[in-house]
Amino acid sequence: MLLLVLLACAPAASAASDPAAEAAARVFPAPAVLAREVLELEQAEVDLVKKRAGTPPPSRQIVRFVARAAADDRPPIGYAYLDRHLVRTLEETLLVAVDAAGRVVRVEVVTFAEPPEYKPSPRWYKQMEGRTLTRELELKRGIRTLAGATLSSRAATDAVRRALAVHEVLAARESGKP
Repeated sequence: MLLLVLLACAPAASAASDPAAEAAARVFPAPAVLAREVLELEQAEVDLVKKRAGTPPPSRQIVRFVARAAADDRPPIGYAYLDRHLVRTLEETLLVAVDAAGRVVRVEVVTFAEPPEYKPSPRWYKQMEGRTLTRELELKRGIRTLAGATLSSRAATDAVRRALAVHEVLAARESGKP
């Protein structure tokens, strides 16, 4: 009987967990307060992201977490953007955390459906930290490629570039600047 009760509760417990929110909380731990937002890019903004990043966003709908030092109206201390895309034939979701100045704080793998041998190591993702949307944030420039995982390294680099471009576009929207 106890086993049946535990099994009945298991799906509810797993449904309540949100890997993306957990990843954002690891990047911006308490006492930071996180708010999840779903924003819609206008076509002109999609075009601008594509121009700045070199690749279009996978969707017009953007999911981001806004981190504040406390639950008040102080300016955000950072943002975390979700980017879900295909690597080779299967999906990957990355959380790209950006500080208030627009620099990459961390990249976290939320999901990776490709075979594990194609997944870059945490050490590889660390080379993204501190980067901004410049030419150095490109493969074979400031970012190393991965032998045997070229598509994974390209997909991840593109995702970070897109997140930074989305961040710039949304920052301009929110400040009222074109």
